[in-house]
Amino acid sequence: MNRAAAVALTALAPVSWGSTYVVTTEFLPPDRPLFTALLRALPAGLLLLAVTRALPRGAWWWKAAVLGALNIGAFFPLLFLAAYRLPGGVAAVVASVGPLFAVGFAALLLSERPTVRTLATAIAATLGVSLVVLQAGAAFDLVGVIAGLAGAASMSAGVVLTKRWGRPDGVGPLAMTGWQLTAGGMLIAPLALLVEGAPPAFDARGLAGYLYLALINTALAYWLWFRGIERLSATSAILLGPLSPLTATVIGWAALGQALTAVQLVGVTVAFGATLVGQLGPRRTGTEAPALDPAGSTTAGAPAPARPAPAWGAEDRSPTEEPERAYAPTAPTPTWTKPTAPAVTALTAAPAVTAAPVAKTSPEPRTP
Repeated sequence: MNRAAAVALTALAPVSWGSTYVVTTEFLPPDRPLFTALLRALPAGLLLLAVTRALPRGAWWWKAAVLGALNIGAFFPLLFLAAYRLPGGVAAVVASVGPLFAVGFAALLLSERPTVRTLATAIAATLGVSLVVLQAGAAFDLVGVIAGLAGAASMSAGVVLTKRWGRPDGVGPLAMTGWQLTAGGMLIAPLALLVEGAPPAFDARGLAGYLYLALINTALAYWLWFRGIERLSATSAILLGPLSPLTATVIGWAALGQALTAVQLVGVTVAFGATLVGQLGPRRTGTEAPALDPAGSTTAGAPAPARPAPAWGAEDRSPTEEPERAYAPTAPTPTWTKPTAPAVTALTAAPAVTAAPVAKTSPEPRTP
């Protein structure tokens, strides 16, 4: 799969998440955010476990628990807490700083050096989302702001750790998604029962909403998301996040009749443009090493041969170090030998003394 296809499929996840607001407000019982988060995560995770029939092994028990807590178990409650304590626009703006957290975590855990373009793109995405969703006179609540920032940091850390740990051999992205959704849902379950009590009653409309959130908005979307993280850099994946509030704005305009102002249109353009720029590959510096043919010579203008990425913690080596070591001619190493015949070898430290003179032929003199 090429990069464009990977970006397009991964982008479907935040686009799907952008529909969460309208489904929640139009189909589901009100004021039950934790119960909604629980039904999004746990049934979808159990379904994927039943389909894949794969359970973690060894260290992956605690790794799956950590990833599930960061991506699902902590992120969902913090996200809903911010949404209830802050106006919708303010909560979306606070959540949109996730790319900045991702840049920091990627530099710390993945050695992805932040570039000026990456930082500028992350800031531009936050600015664009602010223009789209932030309303004049919006109130700020300290607890809500802290919850929103913590949720953004949790999601970013989960993405970076997912990128660093990868997945065990023989386990596909679908099973990994099931592990994380199940672990996250099990963390949300006691919190939902403690805070909100027994599950609410809901009709066929609510059932349809919960099925959509569990199957499409969560199981399918998170499978595409975790699958895309394997193929993209951590910062590129997180920079797709602004598509979620942009999608929510477009749905509100198309389905709910909400008007868009000129400032919001500018914000949509800025945020979407920043998202596209964030998917561009690194710039070529023109200093790539020339390719080596089997004889050891270089081909001018040819790209350097690809090498596997070094293991985590291994020192980075020059792209040409391996071929040089493979093709460099091996010089003969002088060795001390003990004469077994009357002749004296040329590499002895001193001429041997024999009982009778031995004639030897000197080599032709060489021109230095």
